[in-house]
Amino acid sequence: MRDGAALAEQIADRRAGTGDSRALLGELRRARMLVPLDRGGLWTGRFGGVRWVFAFTGEEALARFAQSRARESGSAQDSVRPWEFAELLGARLLDEIIPEMGEPAGIAVDVADPDGSMLFPPAMGIVPDTVAVDAPDRLAHGTDAADASDGTHTTYATDKTPGGDA
Repeated sequence: MRDGAALAEQIADRRAGTGDSRALLGELRRARMLVPLDRGGLWTGRFGGVRWVFAFTGEEALARFAQSRARESGSAQDSVRPWEFAELLGARLLDEIIPEMGEPAGIAVDVADPDGSMLFPPAMGIVPDTVAVDAPDRLAHGTDAADASDGTHTTYATDKTPGGDA
């Protein structure tokens, strides 16, 4: 398990147009990610019909997120309170946790860093094909986990968002 510094470098290279997407994904899979916890689950938010797991390349990136949340909420307490987090291998997030969420889900890395963030969407080649929104069998049938015909939704321990959806 590697710290997230190499992943942050790969993200910077890719954003500059010089990086390799396969190397970037490989680095995500090897990286130790810090994922904030809330009420027993991983901190997530929804955007564009996708549930995003917020993951950070290191404690500094997580601290910037805490400061950003404090500015948004108007509560200085968010930036100084202790933030609990899980250390998870990127491969575990992609291969185990994302598929268990029961809806289209991806990873949002370093979301408080406008020039250093990166989204890894629920697409083939990133997440398992069984949960990829662009998998041929899902496209052919026009369905996905978020469109259950009976309207049910299962909540998983990894499916928690503080204060509602972000």
